[in-house]
Amino acid sequence: MISVLVVGLGETGVRTARQLLDTRGIDRVFVAGRTESSSRAVAEALHDGAEPWTLSDDVMFPAEIDAIASAVPASADAAVAHAAVERGISFASVADHDAAITALLALDEPARARGATVLAGCGLAPGLADVLVRHAGGVLDSVDEVHVARFGVGGPACAALARRTQREPSREWREEAVAHDRHRGDELIWFPDPVGARECELVATGVELLASATPGVERVTVRLGAPVNRRFTPPGRRDPAAGFGAVRAEVWGWRGRERATVVYGVIERTAVAAGTVLGVATAWLAGALPDVGDVQPGASGLGIAVEPVPFLAELSRRGVKAAVFEGVAVA
Repeated sequence: MISVLVVGLGETGVRTARQLLDTRGIDRVFVAGRTESSSRAVAEALHDGAEPWTLSDDVMFPAEIDAIASAVPASADAAVAHAAVERGISFASVADHDAAITALLALDEPARARGATVLAGCGLAPGLADVLVRHAGGVLDSVDEVHVARFGVGGPACAALARRTQREPSREWREEAVAHDRHRGDELIWFPDPVGARECELVATGVELLASATPGVERVTVRLGAPVNRRFTPPGRRDPAAGFGAVRAEVWGWRGRERATVVYGVIERTAVAAGTVLGVATAWLAGALPDVGDVQPGASGLGIAVEPVPFLAELSRRGVKAAVFEGVAVA
C-alpha cells in the first residue's frame, strides 16, 4: 500500500493532492494544513478519499508514509524536510527561493544515511525548466549556455516571494562559478499567448541547480516576470495572463561543427502546472511511477534526478505539455 502526504493547502498544494488522488497505485492521500478545520474542508472538497491531517508544531506525520509533497511557504519548508529525513521519508518541495533550496540540498548526507530522497525545486522554475533543459541538452552534442525565463505566480504567498526574489541581488553562472553582479535591467522575453512578450528580471534562484544538471555549461541565467495586477484594479484593466504561468528554456551548444539552439516551453495555469509537477515528482518518489527513473537516496534538484523523456511524457498525459518554440533565438 502506497501512502503520501501533502503539506500546505494553498492553490498549488490542493492541485498536487488532486494529481496524487488520480494516480493509479497510490492508495492513501493525506492533506495537512495548520488547523483541523482547514485540512478537513480541503479533504471533503477533493472527495475521492482524501484524508485530513493537522500539521502540528512538532511536525508529526501519519504512520507508514512513503513520500511527502511540500507546498508550504519557503520559510517553513526546511523544518518539514528535516522531520521527513529523520524518519527516512522521501520529500519533494515546490519552494523556489534560493535559501529554501540551499537548506534542502544541505540534507544530502543525512538523507543518504537514512535511505531517503529529497527533491528541491519541483515547480515551474526551478523544476520543470530544469527537466526541459536536460531534455534539450540530449538533442545537442554539447551545451555551453542555458537561459531560463519564467512568468507567473501561483497565489498570494508565491507573489510575495517573487517580489522578494526580484529585490535580491542577481546571479548567474559563468565559467564554472557563480558570478555576483549588480542588478541589470529587464529583458523582453517572448512567451506564447495569452502571456506574450514580458519584461523579465535577472534573478538568482535556480542558477546553481541548472548548472549542476548541465555538466560543462559555461553560462546560466534565470529571469523572472510577474503579472502587473494590483489590488483594487478594475476588472477591465487586469492582466489577461494573471492566472497563467509560462516557462521558456533556451539551450545553446554544438551539433557537430554547427552552433545550434533548442528552445522548449510550457504555458499553463500557474498553480495547475506547479501542482502537476510536484504531484508527479512525489508519486515517483513513493514508487507509483517507476518508469520515470531510478530513485536514488540523497538531495538534489528535480532536473538531475528524473529521466526527462518519461517525466515529460507523464506530465503530458496529465495535460501539462511542453512544446518547441519556433523562430529565431537571440543569444
